[in-house]
Amino acid sequence: MTDQPEKKEAGYIRFEPDCERGLTAEQARDRVSQGLANGEPETRTKSVRQILRENLLTPFNLLNLILGALVFFAGSYKNMLFLGVAVFNTLIGTFQELQAKRTIDRLSLIAAPKARVVRDRQEIQLPVNELVLDDVAVLESGNQVCADCVVLRGRCEVNESLITGESEPVSKREGDLLLSGSFLVSGAVRARVEHVGEENYAAAIVKNVKRPKRAVSEILTSVNRIIRFIGFALVPIGILMFCKQVFFSQQSYQHGMVVTVGSLVGMVPEGLVLLTSVVLAVSVLRLARHKALVQDLYSIETLARVDVLCLDKTGTITEGSMQLDGFLPLKDQPEEELRAAVAAVMDACGENSPTASALRDGCGAPPHWEPEQIIPFSSSRKWSGASFSGHGSYLLGAAEFILRDRFSLVRDEVERCSRDGSRVLLLAHADGPFVGDELPPLPEPLALVLLSDKIRGNAPETLRYFAEQGVTLKVISGDNAATAASIARKAGLPDADRFVDASVMTEAELREKAEDYAVFGRVTPDQKLILIQALQERGHTVAMTGDGANDVMALRESDCSIAMAEGSDAARAVANLVLLDSNFASMPRVVREGRRSINNLQRSASLFLVKSMFSAVIAVLFLFLTAPYPFEPIQFTLINAVTIGIPSFLLALEPNKERIRGHFISNVLRQSLPGASAMIGGIVLLLPVSALLGLDQQQLSTMAVCQTAFAGFLTLARISLPYNLPRAALSAAMVSIFTVAVVCFRDLFSLAAFTVPMAAALPPLLLAAAAIFLGMHRALASPLAARLGEKLRALGSRLDRRKS
Repeated sequence: MTDQPEKKEAGYIRFEPDCERGLTAEQARDRVSQGLANGEPETRTKSVRQILRENLLTPFNLLNLILGALVFFAGSYKNMLFLGVAVFNTLIGTFQELQAKRTIDRLSLIAAPKARVVRDRQEIQLPVNELVLDDVAVLESGNQVCADCVVLRGRCEVNESLITGESEPVSKREGDLLLSGSFLVSGAVRARVEHVGEENYAAAIVKNVKRPKRAVSEILTSVNRIIRFIGFALVPIGILMFCKQVFFSQQSYQHGMVVTVGSLVGMVPEGLVLLTSVVLAVSVLRLARHKALVQDLYSIETLARVDVLCLDKTGTITEGSMQLDGFLPLKDQPEEELRAAVAAVMDACGENSPTASALRDGCGAPPHWEPEQIIPFSSSRKWSGASFSGHGSYLLGAAEFILRDRFSLVRDEVERCSRDGSRVLLLAHADGPFVGDELPPLPEPLALVLLSDKIRGNAPETLRYFAEQGVTLKVISGDNAATAASIARKAGLPDADRFVDASVMTEAELREKAEDYAVFGRVTPDQKLILIQALQERGHTVAMTGDGANDVMALRESDCSIAMAEGSDAARAVANLVLLDSNFASMPRVVREGRRSINNLQRSASLFLVKSMFSAVIAVLFLFLTAPYPFEPIQFTLINAVTIGIPSFLLALEPNKERIRGHFISNVLRQSLPGASAMIGGIVLLLPVSALLGLDQQQLSTMAVCQTAFAGFLTLARISLPYNLPRAALSAAMVSIFTVAVVCFRDLFSLAAFTVPMAAALPPLLLAAAAIFLGMHRALASPLAARLGEKLRALGSRLDRRKS
């Protein structure tokens, strides 16, 4: 039995626990056994079943299986070797994704939001999924509300934008409902859990909305575009090739099937999709070892492309802790009385921010004043205050927001202290009470309260790295603009002298001046969002760091959002990337990892595209030629292995710190077109030579394989520049493997021994292919090709926007 008030509801007993006592451990266990806990912990990763399904049940695996079955029924078992390569690729991709999942899940437990509740008169911390119905939750500024709650004690302001879309803070007091998915922007409360699990308000909406916006991936878009194009071409080309072999060339069904499969296998770029997943998964694992939790795989790419980085001063440039430096009295009033007034306001409001902690530590124990009205701090209001019986009303916050049109009374002193790097608050007094949540009439300034931030020791080096990499840095702060600029200047921010007070700017002015200033002060949460949008509208890729609940809207809007593990639950919940050690100095490592991934992917993807373009063009070409198609599937397996498969994976994992230049699709096409042209041109030149020399089918295939592999090696050599020892060794090893296969395993790969005419004809053909390769490379480097590429990219962008 319990002496707590109870009531029966929906088949179970509802408790009405006291704020200080909470539920008992026995009551909490009963709630769990009744299924009244807040649910299973949420995971940010795919399930094992989903990973297996997405890696096994792919269109390319299905296509390979069908092609393999056709070759099997044709009786040409050795030509099924391409299936082994596909299986091996799938196993590698699955293993890497599973390994990345385990790492992310393990780190997510560290970064997962916790809930504070009162049980058996003790305040404890537990995972949010272990909350039970009627628990007494302890919530303060920055906390996300994890279950619908009714306020029992205290006052707060909450932002419900994640579930309602309304960004204006909503005031809550005793008896009001706090919606799950919202977060506190000011104040502190104790609240009883009213709903759990799926019964929470708009649970389905919250589940979708509170997740971070998926990063826009240029690589993913480009790869999907390539795959769609090739996928549409596969079926008609395959049907036409089979009909041509059987009905026009009078080949057997079995031979026609093998030739058709050979023409299609080369077109399938299944390794490109695998390579993208593996490279990004490896990046996730590497970053995890350096305490960076990637919550969106493609955000690695986005961060590497960022050209504007918006920094929230607190927690990034500064350590997030503050100290009280002193008071600058504006009236003839002893400092002891000023300290007492500040301590009383802090005690009444119950704030738990770094500023409040510094003020409490610096001002000592509060006087025994009885509060009659309490106005908690709000990031949009920029002040807090309390009315006390017999002492009037005291306010503490930004001077320009408290004095408004009378700010000129203290402007000079505020600006002087701000230029010296102090964070300046105004302590003011009014005889009358607050008007609702608004200022009392004519508050009288008493003193300026001076605080200072501590700059992180590694902040200057980190800011210098980004400046050297061509990334524009902007500090967006809720503090006084001059103070923020002074701190930014000490930290080494370029152009820190270009600062502006956002509180005096309209939305239109803010959008217009977004690129003109390096430091923005007195920025509200709505203005942070406007700044991010304005920069994006000007074509910038914008990243944002933040750790507070007031950063959430801007974090969600940015192209890549980075949160600190020590920050608010809400900021971590929407971030693409969480720095588990809350160390801004980790950012250069993340950027370098992204650049390594993308640059190497671009380089390796060009190898895959060479094969696909060549195979598609040759297949179409041979539909209109009387000559037999010169390749079998097993021959493509050999060519793919030594010119694409092995090199692409090894090159994709090597270090690469170069800045990303150009666009993925244009870079890949520019690197792959010379190789594909050399392959196609080589085969076209080979056909009349073959007819002149009277080569048979197997001899033609041998020459075609050598010609095609040579063009592939040219592409490999080109993308490996500048050469170092590992790259040179890789190229030499691939040429050696190919030579051994041609000489020692002719029967396996359906190749013929070289005759004197073949040996004499091959060098001129290879030289011709090399000439085509170099000529195409020079043509693509011309200004005309550059202009054409820009027009094609613009067209693609317009099509993408129209589709969106």
